[in-house]
Amino acid sequence: MSSAVIQLLVLAGVAIFLILRLRSVLGTREGFEKPPAPQEAPSSRSKRPNLEVIEGGPDEDITDHVPDGSDQAVALAAMKSIDPTFSVNEFLGGARGAYEMILMAFENGDLASIKPFLSDDVYESFASVVDAREEQGLSIEANFIGVREMSLNDATFDPATKEGEVTVRFVGELTSVVHDNAGEIVEGSPTEIKRQKDNWTFARVMDADDPNWQLVATGE
Repeated sequence: MSSAVIQLLVLAGVAIFLILRLRSVLGTREGFEKPPAPQEAPSSRSKRPNLEVIEGGPDEDITDHVPDGSDQAVALAAMKSIDPTFSVNEFLGGARGAYEMILMAFENGDLASIKPFLSDDVYESFASVVDAREEQGLSIEANFIGVREMSLNDATFDPATKEGEVTVRFVGELTSVVHDNAGEIVEGSPTEIKRQKDNWTFARVMDADDPNWQLVATGE
């Protein structure tokens, strides 16, 4: 067997290893042929209080995203009772921006810039994948296209700790190319748009002075 064939088999094995590790800390990544959705600018959480909800009527800031009376709706209402400035719509706008920021920092191996927004467990999971890439002499060139779909999948509230958790389903679009230490492409294409699917859970103690949420869990 020639040395060129052996080298090709080694690179293919490395690419498969990285794909499996990527799925373990992020979600699934698929090919996608439709035109990309336009990217929206992230928005920060507003400091103004929510508008008063008519007594006895549904809070549309909640019911626009989860069924009225559901466990998720009850949890979101409890979060609002602790922090009147909390808005589900504004949270989701911030989550959209956080998704792009965190995903691209992970792809680029720049975890220091996002460490304050990650729980210790998530940071360690991300770092293990980045370290594995560096040990193999691999680098990623990625370009974020936009968030095609986003929905609130779950919400919980712990009255004892006053910690709220919100799980958001993202379907993002990006291009991603893996290069070896010689600059050769191991996996991906700079022109092929991939669809990235993730379920991310954000958490925050609702009466804390810090308004920022942390990413505490990731998955498909």
